[in-house]
Amino acid sequence: MPSPPSPPPSRREFLAGTAAAVLAGGMRTSTAAPAKGAACPIPRSLLTPAADFYDVSRGNPKPHTLTGEALTQARLTPETWRLEIVADTFTDALVKEPASLDKQLLLADGTALDFQALVKLGKQHGVRYLKAMQCLNIAEPLGQGLWEGVPLREVLKLCGSMRNARRIYFSGFHNNDPKQIFQSSLSFTQAMETAPGELPPFVAYRLNGEPISLERGGPVRMIIPWAHGFKSIKWLQRIAVTNDFRANDTYANANNDPESHLKTAAYIDTTTDKFAAGQPVVLSGRVISGLSGVRGVEHWLRRVAAGEKPATAGDEKWRAATWRPCDLEPPPQDWSGILPAGTAPKNVLGFDPRSGRPLTWPLRYSMVSWSANLGTLQPGKYEVHARAVDLNGFAQPEPRPLPKTGRNAVEVHRFEVS
Repeated sequence: MPSPPSPPPSRREFLAGTAAAVLAGGMRTSTAAPAKGAACPIPRSLLTPAADFYDVSRGNPKPHTLTGEALTQARLTPETWRLEIVADTFTDALVKEPASLDKQLLLADGTALDFQALVKLGKQHGVRYLKAMQCLNIAEPLGQGLWEGVPLREVLKLCGSMRNARRIYFSGFHNNDPKQIFQSSLSFTQAMETAPGELPPFVAYRLNGEPISLERGGPVRMIIPWAHGFKSIKWLQRIAVTNDFRANDTYANANNDPESHLKTAAYIDTTTDKFAAGQPVVLSGRVISGLSGVRGVEHWLRRVAAGEKPATAGDEKWRAATWRPCDLEPPPQDWSGILPAGTAPKNVLGFDPRSGRPLTWPLRYSMVSWSANLGTLQPGKYEVHARAVDLNGFAQPEPRPLPKTGRNAVEVHRFEVS
């Protein structure tokens, strides 16, 4: 059963919340105004600059460190990049017939998709949307960007009819070493069909209005909006249509759930552990809107004795806790200083194509900021916990507390008032 959350804020309260921004600073900031008297941490950028994403890369050497001829040979420049799309001929006792395509796109015969052809396809079918990146096994978000590219289904249509296709495999460049290959997969339905209002998997070539850098997985990478980062394969170079119904995700080999969606989760920003008596204590953080959306963020403040262990989910202190609502960042009224130049909100998925306003807030699979003014506290030691509550009423770490589906522990920050 869902944990009983505190009553959610009214829409008026929600939209009047603090205008703390999202993610790492250094780029354009949110223009939304905070409520009168609300705590307001230093504004941060709604889009993480490409160079400021937390990097999770594999390979020895890592592909984004290649230079010169090695970079050209790896097909990791816009001029040399090529994407093969092939039919997997695999069969076994369970897979009786191989997949087939009307037309394969191959390096060998010069038909592999090149960068300019992908961009041209994007002029007709291109999509863009905000997505937070989060690793399944890392406790903090990696960053958030405006990603742009072509829906995977439109790329696959270049191959004509498919037969015996149950799954789509995809992989990126990893030094042509079979032991280093990093790959992932989707069901055929996930690749080809998207429910109204949902975001499609797509082949991306721009981040925040600029070409995707090598470090971020460029020149072309896969983006799977609902998934943890291991699905969004970097340095994309090969797609295989297969009749094998089993996922081939590299992450599954290490006891991870290869079909795990992003979890709704709150995170506490790094801050000081000492506050002055008589001054308001203000904390902030971020919340990811996962598969089940965000109803709100709550905090629990308690005084602690020296040497006392933090409260943990399920213990007596936790069960007696009083959770209070935090302020969520409201949607900006003006997106012109946030999105890349020339990008109108109405042309971004998740926004109303007429009004240019977000259809939901937070946007699905994106991040916004929260803040909490704890007021003036008496001298002593304290700890504060922060948790997200989803639209089904589940309070973090529910409904999926298992680490193999993504880390989701409720974060705690200890501090002293003196």
